[in-house]
Amino acid sequence: MGRYIAKRVLMAIVTIWLVATITFFLMFLVPGGPFLAEKSPSPATLEALNKKYGLDQPVIVQYKNYMLNLVKGEMGESIKQRGRTVSGIISDGFKVSARVGGLAILTAIVIGVPLGCIAALNRGKWLDNLIMVIATCGIAVPGFVVSTVLMLIFSVKLNLLPTYGLSSWRHYIMPVMALAFYPTAYISRLMRTSMLDVIGQDYMRTAKAKGLSQFKMLFKHALRNAILPVVTYLGPLIAYTLTGSFVIEKIFTIPGLGNEFISSITGRDYTMIMGTTIFLASLVIFMNLVVDIAYKIIDPRIKFQ
Repeated sequence: MGRYIAKRVLMAIVTIWLVATITFFLMFLVPGGPFLAEKSPSPATLEALNKKYGLDQPVIVQYKNYMLNLVKGEMGESIKQRGRTVSGIISDGFKVSARVGGLAILTAIVIGVPLGCIAALNRGKWLDNLIMVIATCGIAVPGFVVSTVLMLIFSVKLNLLPTYGLSSWRHYIMPVMALAFYPTAYISRLMRTSMLDVIGQDYMRTAKAKGLSQFKMLFKHALRNAILPVVTYLGPLIAYTLTGSFVIEKIFTIPGLGNEFISSITGRDYTMIMGTTIFLASLVIFMNLVVDIAYKIIDPRIKFQ
């Protein structure tokens, strides 16, 4: 297992390097620059700004300097948010996104897994059809539509929930619901398919022949094997959700990492774009490694090669 983890860590480093390299050179292929605006600065000011942030050097030199600083754990200062480091901005934004995303993931698991099991146990019945219709709608309907409908119902019509910010627990309800809707639907469908496959296995028929209750069969034998595909999905889901849904954060005016990422792109904040991209890639790779290890814990039959 130690060799496997070491191999995955080495692959992760190479992957992050590739992501950082591709992102770095793509930024310089796009026309324009971070200091261009409706009222462009004078040539002397523009030259001074480029020199301050090292943008006056050849691209390959800038790439070398950035990679050397990245190895030291330094991502530099934000070009647009003067006086703030990229690491500090990511840290502040991630704390907000993690709170909303963590609640959304917990909601998706708590609701999605039982719904998938219920649908599998009632295959072909009206309850199964109802759950699958809701799950299909959850997958097909975009997040911004869900957010708009929630705001229309709970804020405009009923006047129950606030529409922006995170100053109280009531502010979390709609963003969490909007962010959890798609993964809940996907987990439900995934759990139903996996549970149907497990229920048809020989050991389940044996357990039924021994007279075990349906509850014990489901939670002691079936669920542990059926949940493996869900665990696989949780890796990238956690990484994506913890960094925040860009659209949902924008709609509900949440000061999370997703909002910072959009602002960095629109403002051509090169250092911030690099920092958030590398952070997201690292989080996805780390969560996939955690999922692989969790596989071994859930199912001891799995062997690491």
